[in-house]
Amino acid sequence: MRTDKSELWVFGYGSLMWRPGFPYAATTPALLKGAHRALCVYSIFHRGTQERPGLVLGLDRGGACRGVAYLVEPGAEEDTVAYLREREQIAQVYVEAYRKVRLLDDSSRAVTALTYLIDPKHEQYAGRLPLEEQLRLVHGSKGQSGENVEYVLNTVRHLEEAGVHDATLAALAARLARG
Repeated sequence: MRTDKSELWVFGYGSLMWRPGFPYAATTPALLKGAHRALCVYSIFHRGTQERPGLVLGLDRGGACRGVAYLVEPGAEEDTVAYLREREQIAQVYVEAYRKVRLLDDSSRAVTALTYLIDPKHEQYAGRLPLEEQLRLVHGSKGQSGENVEYVLNTVRHLEEAGVHDATLAALAARLARG
């Protein structure tokens, strides 16, 4: 639960890194421990359909994740939480949580940030899939937010621009880029 009511931080690890969609006063690289970025969610809305699910990122248990922490613009906290719930909780596949993240700036301070963790009991939880299965699901899948290939390539590009190398996603992106 959020204890500091004076500011709201949001931790982004996937598309929130390159398309936050809410007003923020500051952004900085950040590290979340206890969860890692993974293509572990069957997408039946944003990047796929019920008939042809795609794959999107989730924060799965264990490890650590480098992402981005956004300090929400003062006065926009309630609207931001409402927006994120609408965006991230379409199928209730994520658990809304407040977790400590370490800011990877000169301050190195820890803040409590809103983030969305995967619910491993949810029917859309894909778990750890082999690369070939990820390729099959991502290639050709399209949902209301666009093509699944575009999502993966955009995410990898933005991760690399932020100095984050995710070997699994990079391998998938390389195969997708070749067609």
